[in-house]
Amino acid sequence: MLTWSSQRAASETSAVTGMIKAKPHRPAIVLVSGGLDSATTLAIARDQGFVCHALSFDYGQRHRVELDAARRVGQHMGVLTHRWVRIDLHLFDASRSSSGFLGSALIDDIEVPKDRDASAMSSQIPVTYVPARNTLFLSYAVAFAEVIGAGDIFIGVNAIDYSGYPDCRPEYIRAFEQMANLATKSAVEGQRLRIHSPLINLTKVEIIRRGLALDVDFSLTHSCYDPEQGKPCGRCDACRLRQDAFEDLGMNDPAA
Repeated sequence: MLTWSSQRAASETSAVTGMIKAKPHRPAIVLVSGGLDSATTLAIARDQGFVCHALSFDYGQRHRVELDAARRVGQHMGVLTHRWVRIDLHLFDASRSSSGFLGSALIDDIEVPKDRDASAMSSQIPVTYVPARNTLFLSYAVAFAEVIGAGDIFIGVNAIDYSGYPDCRPEYIRAFEQMANLATKSAVEGQRLRIHSPLINLTKVEIIRRGLALDVDFSLTHSCYDPEQGKPCGRCDACRLRQDAFEDLGMNDPAA
């Protein structure tokens, strides 16, 4: 078992891997979207011994059904608290922009891409990118962590499965962690903040395997970007990646 001093030393590189054991009853903030990645991340944090405080966001996303999934996941995994933050990203109307940015399919009236293969998904940053989303989410998480005295934040970002989102890269997570440790009273006074992204270098198949090993109930989760009456469309990038991964494992998606 790691001592506190050795645990702290081992966690210095946790901005990417996050694979440490927590001191008993140590609090952590876990970003929970309702998807299979965040559910697996929550299970990892819990397995590492953290007392988990869930944080979820309503930012006007077209797939707001994921918030119901986030609530189910949090309740099923026994989070100590679950906070809900509402952010109105429609204040920044893309139609008024002169930058050339055409908006996000998750919050604007733009069609969600469907029936794309892996090469098309990875060819460029997809239109489902939401400006500065993870920066906003992590900023709230840092504030929440400082208020409750938590030194650890878990986020289920992934840089492998074709998403192309710039705020899912290891270098982004490392940079944000460095910034947070410069910007907070708790860090300046000696409590270093760690951003854990345990899924960042895993494929979707590996993420599902990890979740199954930790008894994640994937039937509670939701990943679709463009649900139809609350049901997965089966054709968007998120659905395709999820379906392909379960099929590679010889399984049916329990949430389909």
